[in-house]
Amino acid sequence: MDLLQIDTTRKDHVRRFVQLPLRLYRASRQWVPPILSDVRLQLNRQKHPYYQHSDADFFLAVQNGEDVGRISVLENRNYNDCHHSRTAFFYHFECNEDPAVAAALFERALTWASARGLDKVIGPKGLGLLDGMGFLVDGFEQRAAMTMMLYNPPSYPAFAEAAGFVKEVDFVSCRIAAEQFTLPERIHSIADKVKARGQLRVVTFRTKAELRAMAPRIGQAYNQAFVDNWEYIPFTDAELELVTNDLVTIADPKLIKIIMHQDDVVGFLFAFPDLSAALQRSKGRLFPFGLIDLLREYRRTDWVIVNGAGILSQYQGRGGNALLYSEMEKTIKQAGFAYADLTQVAETAVQMRRDLENLGGVPYKNHRVYGREI
Repeated sequence: MDLLQIDTTRKDHVRRFVQLPLRLYRASRQWVPPILSDVRLQLNRQKHPYYQHSDADFFLAVQNGEDVGRISVLENRNYNDCHHSRTAFFYHFECNEDPAVAAALFERALTWASARGLDKVIGPKGLGLLDGMGFLVDGFEQRAAMTMMLYNPPSYPAFAEAAGFVKEVDFVSCRIAAEQFTLPERIHSIADKVKARGQLRVVTFRTKAELRAMAPRIGQAYNQAFVDNWEYIPFTDAELELVTNDLVTIADPKLIKIIMHQDDVVGFLFAFPDLSAALQRSKGRLFPFGLIDLLREYRRTDWVIVNGAGILSQYQGRGGNALLYSEMEKTIKQAGFAYADLTQVAETAVQMRRDLENLGGVPYKNHRVYGREI
C-alpha cells in the first residue's frame, strides 16, 4: 500500500480524490454525495479563501493499483489563534473495510501535524462553515441531511479509536413531526410582546438577491453569536461570501429569517428544504441536469433542515429565545413541511438541546468528533 500526496494542480489527482466516495458508497441508500464542484474547490489553493490564511494537504491510499482510502489534514491558523491552541483537523476520511488502510491514513495525518509543531489532531472537521462534523456513531439507518451532515459506516469510529483517538464532543440531531411541534402559548405571547415593544424584529426575505445583500451582516452576527462555542472558527469576509454563494444555491429565501435590534443583526434562523434525494439521483453533479432536479425537489420534499439558529447572548434573556423558537415553529408549519431535522447541536449547548427535546424533538443521530494528542 502506498500513500499518494495529492498534487492539487493535477486534475487527475483531484478527480481520484473527489470520486473515491462515489465508488465506496455506490450501494448505500443513506449516503448523500456532496456537490462535487464544491469538493474540487476545497482542493483549489488559488480559489478557496481558506488558503488565504491556512494550509491543508490531501492523501490517497493506493493498494494494488486501486484507490482504497483518503484523508485530508488541515492547519486552520485562525482557529488556533482564536482558541490559543496548536491543533490540526482531519477531514474527507473515507476507506474500505481494511483496518490497515485506516491506520495508515490516520498515521499520516498525525505525522503531518507533528512535522508542523502541532500537538493535537481532531476531526472530522472541515474547511468551511457548512461542512458537517464528526463520525456518525448512532443512527446509521437514517439518511444524511444533504451535505450538511456526514455519513459513514459503523467501522469508521472503531478505526479512529484503534488509532488512539478518543471522544472530543458529540453533536446530536433531532427530528420532529410538524404536527407535534406546538409551542406553549406563553412562548408565542412573549414573542409577540417583544415585537410589539419594538426591541426586536424579524426580517424575512422574498428573493435571493435580498438574502445576498444581507449576508455580510448575518456573517458578522454569526461570528459574534458562536464565539464561545467549542467548534467556533472566526470566518473571514471572503469565506462568508463563499458560504453565501453556497447557501443561495440551495436556499429558499422564505425559510431564512434574521432577528434585528434597531439596525443590528442579533439572531438568525437558517432552514433549508431537504434536497438529499435529488443529490443522490445526480450523484453530486449539478450539470447538466442536476440543478434542474434540485429545483424540482423543492416542491417534492416534505422535510426541512434547520441548521443554524442562534441569538446573541445579551438578547437571550430579553425574549430573544422565545422569538427564535416562535419563528422556528412558523417556518416548519407555514411552509407545509411534515418533518424537520434539527441538525448537529453540540452537547455543550445544554440549554438548546434541552429546549429542543422539550419541544418534542427526538434525538435520532449522533456525530462524534474525535481527538488525539501527539
